[in-house]
Amino acid sequence: MFKRKLTISEFLLVAVNLIPLYAVWFQGWDAAKIFLVYCLETVLIGIFNVIKMAAVTIFIKPRDDWKSNGRNSKVYGLFFILFFIVHYGLFVFVQTSFFFGLSGLFHGNTYLDTIKNIPQILGNEGQLMLLIFVAFYMLQTVTDFFANGQYRTIDMGKLMFQPYGRIFIQQFVVIIGSIFLGLGAGKIFMLIFVLVKIYFEIFINFEAMLKKQNIKQIKEVGN
Repeated sequence: MFKRKLTISEFLLVAVNLIPLYAVWFQGWDAAKIFLVYCLETVLIGIFNVIKMAAVTIFIKPRDDWKSNGRNSKVYGLFFILFFIVHYGLFVFVQTSFFFGLSGLFHGNTYLDTIKNIPQILGNEGQLMLLIFVAFYMLQTVTDFFANGQYRTIDMGKLMFQPYGRIFIQQFVVIIGSIFLGLGAGKIFMLIFVLVKIYFEIFINFEAMLKKQNIKQIKEVGN
């Protein structure tokens, strides 16, 4: 399903993704370090989604519907949040583990050692890009989720699974990208990665696909 109309935040998302591409190609920024920012973007998306879920739970509805094995029951919002943290956290762990192992940037003995070295490895350029992404997702959350009142009506189950469409694609691309970076083809891969990322995030309507899947599940339960 393709989007027919783009929002202001989506146009801003294009600009945010083109900045690092320009910097790598024309300003001599390290492609591997900037690509690390895209790995950390996965973490940012998860953090802001937890913030959204917590806001809905605290201010709107402490409990919401949970569909399991054809049954519909009321579940506390805390369950949705904890389930998301654990389940989404596994995706983040797999994605970052592949990148840490294949990119050649990290030399820590353990996963925790590697995490501690991230600020140093990012350097000033990577930290600047990370701050830009933080600012973007903060603005997007305020305008697209709170300001327009979406937090008042959204289903917790739908909210919990919103990031997954993008993450499935990004996880695959990050793993492939780690291999390209290890081969020294960082600039070429950054070009391909950013264009593919923009295409899927801007022109593919993940929410419509998720809604269609939910309708399909409801019909299956009814039958």
